[in-house]
Amino acid sequence: MKLSLAENIRSFRRKRKITQEKLAEALGVTVGAVYKWESGLSQPELSMLVELADFFDTSIDVLLGYQIKDNRLEAAGERILSLCKTLDPEALQEADKLLVRYPHSFPAVYRCANVYLAFGAASHAPQLLQKSLELLERSRLLLSQNNDPRISEASICSDMAAAWFILGDHQKSIELLKQNNTDGLYSSSIGAILSIYGDDAEEAGDYLSKGLTAGISNLFNVILGYVFLFRSSRDWTKAMDILHWGIGILNGLKTEEKSNVLGQTYAELLILLAYAQEKAGMAAESETSLQKAKEAALRFDSMPDYSLHAMRFGNHTENALFFDIFGASAFESIAALLGLLDEPPFTAKWQEAIQ
Repeated sequence: MKLSLAENIRSFRRKRKITQEKLAEALGVTVGAVYKWESGLSQPELSMLVELADFFDTSIDVLLGYQIKDNRLEAAGERILSLCKTLDPEALQEADKLLVRYPHSFPAVYRCANVYLAFGAASHAPQLLQKSLELLERSRLLLSQNNDPRISEASICSDMAAAWFILGDHQKSIELLKQNNTDGLYSSSIGAILSIYGDDAEEAGDYLSKGLTAGISNLFNVILGYVFLFRSSRDWTKAMDILHWGIGILNGLKTEEKSNVLGQTYAELLILLAYAQEKAGMAAESETSLQKAKEAALRFDSMPDYSLHAMRFGNHTENALFFDIFGASAFESIAALLGLLDEPPFTAKWQEAIQ
């Protein structure tokens, strides 16, 4: 707990425009005592604190510089989170206090578990990681209290897996992730651990391919969302930047061997890039992107394939299928996107380009 008694005595004295000698005389102490108080070399006894507060017409807590904390659960949790952002050790002290106040509260126990996990991960301190595991296990028992949709037993087990991984028990970490790998949520993590620490390359490749497939889907959703977000703020530069980034990733995954569903996604990103370029006043660049979108759409629709087996790094994706929510064909999905953009002049340019 940080106090500012020394600074406050000096500040109050100067506001009264009196010297250290005068203050010492008024309180019946030596000048040396006042000097030590203001320098932080010593502190007044309790009775003298009362005298000082009375002399300066203030309260003892103001004189000390003490501000009462809001120790309600939500406020305390936010304070701990703020301390964790800089790995301030005070976060651990606050977590200990919170657990004493709210030992059977899911939000308190889970928040403190993550505090210990963060500090344990940063310092690789086994005792902190073990404490985190104990609290995470307790939070599973209290999960019925949880009203945060972002937290589930699967996410708690993911935190536990991270703790076991840092502690060096990779098998325990993998087991927890496998048990909670709903919809392939942790496939990429499982694949990475297996490939680094395991001895079954086939299994590792299978999980990595599933993680890659999910990652592509997530990537497209993020890019699409950002494009419409930047559209609302008319920030065409950022819209083009994120589209170029996504197109670059898709180009890195495509192969010339055979068309696959990435070609449909590629065409969609190109049409969005053409739109952003048009809005940014880059007519020539927009025209080029329109032509590339047309070529990509024709190539995919001439031989549609919704598998990912022809994708680079897709050795283990024989049974992976990828369907686009905007349409079965590239031209259908582009039409759906144009409908969402609702820009008739741009739609007319696309219709002209594909004539």
